[in-house]
Amino acid sequence: MWVFDDPGVGLDKEPFVSGADTMIDVLVRDIPNAEKGFRLLFSQTPFPGYSNKLEWRREEYGGNWYFSPEFNMEGWLCPALFKYFDQAPKEIYVKAEPKG
Repeated sequence: MWVFDDPGVGLDKEPFVSGADTMIDVLVRDIPNAEKGFRLLFSQTPFPGYSNKLEWRREEYGGNWYFSPEFNMEGWLCPALFKYFDQAPKEIYVKAEPKG
């Protein structure tokens, strides 16, 4: 199971579930030792080097479903999304990279 910490917004071991975990499996497949940690960058606007775009699909249970055209899969992002965005962005651009 993939989890993330962000003490700056009060999150500790927040899990990725319902397809978001599977998207991460694909996103980090080329990062050595990703299971020991990696950095995930994300923005509601494209940025240099982003590797994947997630498209908003619908709201459910306080979270939001996003679709990755590159991976042809969908995943649910929990309400922790609102620690970073005032409202669910129509698109989220991401990049995974090794830590350190």
